[in-house]
Amino acid sequence: MATKKETRENHVSAQRLEAMGSSIVKEIQAGKSPKFVTLARTRSNVHFDTKEGYLKLGAAQEERDFLNFAQTKRFMQTVAVAAKCHKFVKENLHTTIRGLFYQLKFSLGEDVDENIFSEQSESNPLIEDIEVALNLKREDLNLNANRKGVLAGNMKVMDTFGNERLEIDCSRQGRSGWAIPSDVDNDIEFVDVKAKYVLVVEKDALWQRLNEDGLWKKENCILITPQGQAARGTRRLIRKLADNGLPVYVFTDSDAWGWYIYWTIKTGSINLAYIGEDVATPEAKFLGVTMSDLDKYDFLNKMTMHASEVDLKRAQEMLNYQWINKSKEWVTELERMIKSKKKLEQDALQGPRLTFVDDYIREKVKNKEYLP
Repeated sequence: MATKKETRENHVSAQRLEAMGSSIVKEIQAGKSPKFVTLARTRSNVHFDTKEGYLKLGAAQEERDFLNFAQTKRFMQTVAVAAKCHKFVKENLHTTIRGLFYQLKFSLGEDVDENIFSEQSESNPLIEDIEVALNLKREDLNLNANRKGVLAGNMKVMDTFGNERLEIDCSRQGRSGWAIPSDVDNDIEFVDVKAKYVLVVEKDALWQRLNEDGLWKKENCILITPQGQAARGTRRLIRKLADNGLPVYVFTDSDAWGWYIYWTIKTGSINLAYIGEDVATPEAKFLGVTMSDLDKYDFLNKMTMHASEVDLKRAQEMLNYQWINKSKEWVTELERMIKSKKKLEQDALQGPRLTFVDDYIREKVKNKEYLP
């Protein structure tokens, strides 16, 4: 039996999907061509909100008119996606966006030589359109994204899954840590969070090194790795921990790709600007690695790597982002990398000894040596 919490959350999603359907039916009954309206998720409709500190979607709208021949198929596909999501919500069953695609391929039956969708690339953007139009996240539509990310620290998670309510102690997950789910809102509660700050480590390999050292125990922090670019579930988790009053420090490679991972966590991304408020953490700080570390830690000068043309091009692109070039510290870092044509991996901090990286992190946190 579903819990009251599950019923309430599913009820909100179902209500909004039903309201969308009712609106279409009313337009048809009134002899009008039914329409679907959502905000345009184009680059030109994304802007950086300097006051809030993250990327937002603008007010420009996109409309699909059923009786407009050029829009008929896309209108029908949008309604089909909404109908399937409504079914998942009512049944309290979950699937992935890939699972949704196959449900829709099957929808017209085996005897019909026509598919609603031929490729998943057709259905994916329509899910996002519905998210925006109904002010819901795909997780509210019972659609799971790929899981990616691991956590260890002094906190507990109450996870309602199926008919069970499970308490997960993130301080007792051994070498593997707690695998962060794609949905950290519905049926998930963070309780008994006893930590001073959150440390986000770009690479899983270095996370394992720090977990083995018990850094999160010594520092009383929440240790997270997004395992590269952070998935939306991990970004959402970081945002929620920040809402609990925990400072967030991000630790990546000293190159354009590592830095971009940081900025995606901090300001959100163009692709997810429509849920920027939920996945961006503007108060996050960059702990390292930095090019200026070469001045402080002499051994690192022997650990640099050659930056490729692709690395340098990406760094130059980042200099053009207004949310980055407004910071003189970041302009200095990027220009230094471009000029020297060097980059530095966070793994290099293991050079003197494997546990040196622990000292590096503790010193930077203690002295507040971070970039905005």
